[in-house]
Amino acid sequence: MTKADIVNEIAKNTGIDKTTVLATVEAFMSAVKKSLENEENVYLRGFGSFIVKKRAQKTARNISKNTTIIIPEHNIPAFKPAKTFTIAVKK
Repeated sequence: MTKADIVNEIAKNTGIDKTTVLATVEAFMSAVKKSLENEENVYLRGFGSFIVKKRAQKTARNISKNTTIIIPEHNIPAFKPAKTFTIAVKK
């Protein structure tokens, strides 16, 4: 399902025009991105959590050059589904 499909589905179910729904979806995604950039988690009860995970520094190898490099500590975004969401998908 694409963003356009989501907008169409919401517009069909609510009767709101697509441009308003698209603006709302874009604003939601922007708010989630901005929160994660500021290392703030986003919790949506019954759906899941958008969280920031911290990856530790590690040593990696470049096989073609036979060298080692250090990958610094960094953050990555992650999604953890809610328990009710996970149960619904399993059925």
